Amino acid sequence: MADRDQVQALWDAAAGAFGRIDHWINNAGVSTARRPLTELPPGQLETVVAANLLGVLHGSAVAVRGMAAQSGGGTVWNMAGLGSDGRTVPGLIAYGATKRGTDYLTTGLAEESKDGPVKVAHLSPGMVLTDLLVQDYSPEELAKAKKVFNILADRVETVTPWLAAKVLAGTRNGGTVAWLTTPKIMRRFLAAPFRKRDLFGDAA
Repeated sequence: MADRDQVQALWDAAAGAFGRIDHWINNAGVSTARRPLTELPPGQLETVVAANLLGVLHGSAVAVRGMAAQSGGGTVWNMAGLGSDGRTVPGLIAYGATKRGTDYLTTGLAEESKDGPVKVAHLSPGMVLTDLLVQDYSPEELAKAKKVFNILADRVETVTPWLAAKVLAGTRNGGTVAWLTTPKIMRRFLAAPFRKRDLFGDAA
């Protein structure tokens, strides 16, 4: 994703196979180890910025240009994540900084594209139970984190079909499709004492 030529090759292959591309989702992402910035090796920082920000810049540029050249345009979706809303979490500030940058990029590109056939929008899956979410915790830290995850997180197979349907339904230029909204967060915390969830066991 950090190589413009490879991103362009992906577009060309997909457009060649399907005839057109109506939706392009910039979803590739990685994180650093859960450590203070001063303890992270430069290579980890460069990898995160390359994948999470430079990759989205390249992907967005290729997709907007390609969609503008096809009849009916299309929609470019950029994936939100921890830090998109400005919230900070110690130990993950490099990841959060790239997501904050992606939010700015998406809003700015929507403004640049407002008079054309291409829409640019935010796609927010919320807290999804993946390796990226649970990596690099000590056993004690993970035990504490699981209490929050079991309230706010969801499994991939729960969130993905909903997001796919919303993507296909579309949104306005500059809009946001979000699974975990503020009202949903509030309802889940209020219901937590009465609704036990175990995302790490057999039952959700």
